[in-house]
Amino acid sequence: MPLKVSDDFRSRIEAGEIGRDDADRFERFVDRCNSDLMSHPVITDNTYCKWFARGGLNRDDVKHMIVQFSVFSNLFLVAQLKKVINSGSLEGMRASKEILANEIGVIFNADSGRPAAGGDHDREGDPDVVSVEGSVDGGTFRFRAAHFEWLLKMGEKLGLGFDDMGKRRHGTPSTLFFCDELERIYGSEDPNVAEGASFAVENWAAAGFWKQLVAGLEDFKKREQPDLPLAFFTWHDRIEEQHAGHVMDELEEAFFAQDFDEDKFIQGGQDMLKGVHAYWRGQDEERITRKHREVSAQTA
Repeated sequence: MPLKVSDDFRSRIEAGEIGRDDADRFERFVDRCNSDLMSHPVITDNTYCKWFARGGLNRDDVKHMIVQFSVFSNLFLVAQLKKVINSGSLEGMRASKEILANEIGVIFNADSGRPAAGGDHDREGDPDVVSVEGSVDGGTFRFRAAHFEWLLKMGEKLGLGFDDMGKRRHGTPSTLFFCDELERIYGSEDPNVAEGASFAVENWAAAGFWKQLVAGLEDFKKREQPDLPLAFFTWHDRIEEQHAGHVMDELEEAFFAQDFDEDKFIQGGQDMLKGVHAYWRGQDEERITRKHREVSAQTA
């Protein structure tokens, strides 16, 4: 879906809170984001995820995807820490810390009156109970709330152990390229480049790929692995639905920030999308190779 200037933004123009020249500059920038970023095929036409969503996956398909995602999930912590360190403002640093702390196991404090998790009650892995709103400020840390541990629980049901997941040695070249690009671009010392990369990642995540992965996994679970926990993917799908509503607010905030450089922002976004695309293209090539091997084995 192309980006559109919000009704609130237009109301502020009419109220005189935003000058016409600034408004025109922002609207031209939104058009540029649509043409230079939002049209990227990893957002509009992710071949691997479309195939995954159709279902019919075998165990090797699912295991491969989970292992590669576990490498991305673990190495993302490095990129996110760099984003914290290189933040251009205290507000930006706190926003980045929210993501990092939640990734490693701090549950969002939604102040909803829900009972606190205790003992071995697996609140941390139940997306119907774990909050997708609130802040890590005042939240509770649980080892089992770490996103990587959710993936480990999936892996266990597929015969994968701790030593089979999450390390660089488990990543394919395309996965490692993506992770290294995240660290380089998303975690850049230049806030304009980092913001462009963050915007690109946010829009990739909000484009529906989580729903596509959930659809394929639910089909596999129904057919072959009824006890497969899907919390990692269903929780992320829910939270990205919320993030999608804030995209234009974040874009506006970045554009009107002091020392904003539009060209660097766009370049950071484009370079980051190339990294994301390499990851999914690699997954697609690897699944085709696996299929050819299966056919060869059957006809041998």
